[in-house]
Amino acid sequence: MQTRSIITNAAPRTLELGIELLDLRLKRINYVEEVQKKIYERMITERKRIADKFRSEGQGGASKILGDKERELKKIQSGAYKTAQEIIGKADAEATTIYAKAYNQSPESREFYNFIKTMETYKTTMSEKDWLILSTKGDFYKYLQKHSGK
Repeated sequence: MQTRSIITNAAPRTLELGIELLDLRLKRINYVEEVQKKIYERMITERKRIADKFRSEGQGGASKILGDKERELKKIQSGAYKTAQEIIGKADAEATTIYAKAYNQSPESREFYNFIKTMETYKTTMSEKDWLILSTKGDFYKYLQKHSGK
């Protein structure tokens, strides 16, 4: 209630006592205990709503920051992977050039290179459980025949 309406409603009663009510100042209002509990519950509910709003906004901000971090991390990892692959490619090219120079010095060195590469291929493609059936026209059989003296 407003102070003016309190004065207006109280003035007829105070005149009966010979008192004229000119002004009114309220220092404190005490509510009935039941009303007081409801007011406190409403205040608590309002504060919880505000706190939940701030939490929600904070979680949204945290999610955005985490998303930005993940995107930046993927970008860095992708760049590092690209650089590593470029380095590996250059190293492989240089190794191939060195091998080519070393194995291309004579017909024997070329034949040895072919033999080494054939053996590496068999090593990487076969395991202990695999069976090998050789043809008399295959490179592997050719190498075995040369080294057995037949």
